[in-house]
Amino acid sequence: MFGIYLKRELGRRKKAALVIALGLALGIALVITVNSVSAGMTQAQDKVLKSLYGLGTDMTVTKARSAPTSGSSGRPNFQFDAKSNDSDATQSSDRVMTQGGQALASSVVTKVSKQQGVASAVGALTLNVTKVDGSFTQGKAQSSGGNSGQGGPGGGSGGNSTAAPQVQGGGADFDVNSYSVAGVDVTDQTLGPLAGSKITTGTTFTAAQTDAKVAVVSKAYAKENSLKVGKTLTISGTKYTIIGIATPDSSESTTDVYLPLKQAQTLADAKNQVTTVYVKATDSQQIDSVKAAIQKNISGTTVTTSADLAETVSGSLSTASDLATSVGKWLSIAVLVAAFLVAALLTSSAVSRRVREFGTLKALGWPSRRVTRQVVGESIVNGLLGGALGIGIGLTAAYTVTAISPKLTAQLGNTGGGGMAGGPGGGGGPGRQASQNTMEIALSAPVSMTTIALAVGLAVTGGLIAGAMGGWRASRMRPADALRSVS
Repeated sequence: MFGIYLKRELGRRKKAALVIALGLALGIALVITVNSVSAGMTQAQDKVLKSLYGLGTDMTVTKARSAPTSGSSGRPNFQFDAKSNDSDATQSSDRVMTQGGQALASSVVTKVSKQQGVASAVGALTLNVTKVDGSFTQGKAQSSGGNSGQGGPGGGSGGNSTAAPQVQGGGADFDVNSYSVAGVDVTDQTLGPLAGSKITTGTTFTAAQTDAKVAVVSKAYAKENSLKVGKTLTISGTKYTIIGIATPDSSESTTDVYLPLKQAQTLADAKNQVTTVYVKATDSQQIDSVKAAIQKNISGTTVTTSADLAETVSGSLSTASDLATSVGKWLSIAVLVAAFLVAALLTSSAVSRRVREFGTLKALGWPSRRVTRQVVGESIVNGLLGGALGIGIGLTAAYTVTAISPKLTAQLGNTGGGGMAGGPGGGGGPGRQASQNTMEIALSAPVSMTTIALAVGLAVTGGLIAGAMGGWRASRMRPADALRSVS
């Protein structure tokens, strides 16, 4: 009887049911859209952090770089002398400097790994290689390396920058380019700079290549410099055979060239030294306690967690995230409250117009609870219909956002750990800071089953609220009301 009456009444009031369902659908669709976009923001931020930290890294340990001494800029100086004749002389020089903070002794890696709550720790050495190529005429030219882009032999992916040398008794025309190099612990590549990338061409390092003259280069850097597996890359006169091309999991890599750690230490004249220690905790719940333990037991170090780095993210990614989590949340709540209220008022109004019907049913012996159950049943069906429409609209909106994939920029500031550009482990020199601190991320809007379940729950809740209002109104009707409506 309940089902037959329910079907008949819903069929008679299609327009009213559709209005109520559409009101709930809009509120539910907005909730789905806001939740999916927020999830996309979280994924985008994770991509940014992984590109800097490496897969599975919970924190990094660095040492802040000491301030330059008086009269020193802290930048590499280049001295060139032209030949005595009038013909141009082409000269080239590489300068290798450590980046990411003051160097730590390799023994610090062992100390960190022994701290309670640490699952594993590996060291890495981040370098900036500045390459100077130029032609000089008779006289002397001197330049202080303050210009650097991202590049390398034959140019770089960050572009070239031309220095402005001071020339005495002659002329000079040369370019200053820079690119980043990371020394990787080849015995454990699950952490560190290379962990956030996949080898798409060639192979990665083997455990036996601890001091081999081999290199892995990033996809962007290889494309910019026409490098392929099997070719050689020359740094400070040393030739390295390229064995693999690495493609970052995120949209951009902060490192151009990867070398075995010992080779990087040799290049930088930094034997048994690292600039960054990558740490993985045994449990994500222990990250704060592990950080405190390292800071307490290993003096002079700065520990930066992914949460610390996340706080430095700004740009359109941060703005959009704030809008989705604050404005979007409150807008969703406001629209839902309005939808629930409208559904309740429309249901109550519909019940008021059914005075004769419910009064007659009570006169025929229907108790108030049966009338209330009938109204609530109709409202829940309306709510489920609204939920289905809302899920459809919400999924369409989320799919549209993913299909369009709007580009967001993420800018990362210094966390105080000595990282020059982009946080711990970031490579690049002064001129590279702006490009490396900015990343471009494509926004997606994934919809999880949790969000779908939330939408269904909201639909049922809306139906119950509307049904409760209408049922309360119907329960107050008496058979006499039906007689008065007839007259």
